[in-house]
Amino acid sequence: MEKISVWRTPMKRFIPVLLLLASLLLASCASPAPSALVNVPKIDNQGAVTVTVTPLNLDKPGEILDFDVSMSTHSVELGMDLTTLSTLTTDTGVSISPSQWDGPVGGHHVEGTLSFPATKDGKSILEGAKNLTLTITGVDNATRTLTWDLSAK
Repeated sequence: MEKISVWRTPMKRFIPVLLLLASLLLASCASPAPSALVNVPKIDNQGAVTVTVTPLNLDKPGEILDFDVSMSTHSVELGMDLTTLSTLTTDTGVSISPSQWDGPVGGHHVEGTLSFPATKDGKSILEGAKNLTLTITGVDNATRTLTWDLSAK
């Protein structure tokens, strides 16, 4: 009659579970995906208006670079058109104005997409750039400068 070890059978079941847990632990310690690095939200709290800007497609730009812009206040009327108040600039000296702002006009909590052409003179504005800066002026009389590190792409 063959003896069955009391420890061998449960250990055989435990080893795959242990390997799975170890794999999950290692995966959670990995570096964030490139899109998570460049599409990080930036917040500006100057004055009475909080402005939060999140790039939507810096990791995979098409013909348009889109930014989700959220503005919140309890004292300032947010009736401005961001296409006239915003500029996108790279550290290579390229500067471009927005092509569209689809946010509502007015209110105290405004959110929309601010869109910029991804090319200028037939060339990608991101080509060779390490930093991208969005400047928004005239929201509660402040100049808001939000910069993303493109080298993390």
